[in-house]
Amino acid sequence: MLQGSIVALVTPFKNNDIDYNAVDRLLEFHLENKTDGLLLCGTTGESPALAGDEKEYFIRYVVQKISGKIPIMVGSGTNNLSKTIAETQKVQKLGADYALVITPYYNKPTQKGMYYFFKSVYEETDIPIVIYNVPGRTGVNITADTTIRLAEDCERIIAIKEASGNFAQITKMIKYSPQDFSILSGEDMLNLPILCCGGKGTISVTANIVPGKIKRMIELALKGDYAKAQEIHIELLELNNVLFIETNPIPVKEALHLMGYIEREIRLPLYFLEPENIETLENVLKKLQLL
Repeated sequence: MLQGSIVALVTPFKNNDIDYNAVDRLLEFHLENKTDGLLLCGTTGESPALAGDEKEYFIRYVVQKISGKIPIMVGSGTNNLSKTIAETQKVQKLGADYALVITPYYNKPTQKGMYYFFKSVYEETDIPIVIYNVPGRTGVNITADTTIRLAEDCERIIAIKEASGNFAQITKMIKYSPQDFSILSGEDMLNLPILCCGGKGTISVTANIVPGKIKRMIELALKGDYAKAQEIHIELLELNNVLFIETNPIPVKEALHLMGYIEREIRLPLYFLEPENIETLENVLKKLQLL
């Protein structure tokens, strides 16, 4: 079962290229803090801003550097079926352990359309697939019933990254999906509540900044020690909030820059954090003794 603390890794840039020295620093940081897995080329990794060739080299580089120490998930979904199948096949060939496939954005598909979309990707690939449900970005929500049906019919669709914030939906999936199907939090503010309902982990933005704390919170919750997990969750309240003060990954990249891990660079159409929000972010990081 896929579980634990999976970091939605940023993609560091320098002079409009991927900064591989910074990549090395980030990978070392996460290995030292025993992060359970990496997600590359997701929303936090600025996947829409990555060219195909640099994305491929980046995946290959990280897979080689990690060398099987922890699992690697790669975002391969688009709103085009043929392209999604090709991208998912490609990330498997590059050595990814899991493919993260987002619900098709902009098209506004029906539930039946999403079922057959994911089923088609499943049938044309061999890699374990994680559904990514983030209605705030895609304009469409995959329901609990559709997710459960996919989990039952497609054994390699093994998890969902849930960022709908719909607890009735999340609870229904936890209750009725196969026992080996994982519901993973896709919203850091909801990590602990989802775990308390039976979720199995998180794909986290905040873990870029405090991987050890997120890892520890997930471990405690999975052991049933919700009181100690709650202490960490409450401690991280302000950090979870400030990392979404503007569009992700603008604040988290600013935080990593302030902490000395990456250059201050982000690709358009995203832009740098507003000065007043930088001050707010700095105050939170200082409060947690991260600066």
